[in-house]
Amino acid sequence: MARTGERVDPYRAFNFRVEIEGLVTGGFSKCSGLQVEIETKEVREGGVNDYIDHFGGRVKHVPLVLERGLCDIDGLWAWYQDAARGRVKRKNGTIHLLDAFQSPVMHWDFKQAWPTKWTGPELRADANAVAFESIELVHRGLEWKKD
Repeated sequence: MARTGERVDPYRAFNFRVEIEGLVTGGFSKCSGLQVEIETKEVREGGVNDYIDHFGGRVKHVPLVLERGLCDIDGLWAWYQDAARGRVKRKNGTIHLLDAFQSPVMHWDFKQAWPTKWTGPELRADANAVAFESIELVHRGLEWKKD
């Protein structure tokens, strides 16, 4: 909690680091899919028309999508290729949110992830843009912690 008169600014979304167990991946420019959802079931009671009851069901974890500039480090491609050949290797990882001084302030651990989709760069002769690749990871849960 902030002391009286102390300003507390939110953390910047561009300042993060991703670690995946046993992979050298380089830096990522984008990470999406930090989302957890509880599926709900609607139950309508006979004769009650002013509300619908909702009950919790399964927890749904959205796939993580990691994007980075394409480079010679091919760890993500090799991981995806193994999965495409039926050799699924589940890996744990961590997404660290950093403060302005590059110190971790919080992190999300993802468990037993494996790649289900790899997307290569859009190549265009009329553009002066960085070539990006992305990888989509399904996982068995997120855990959020403050550092």
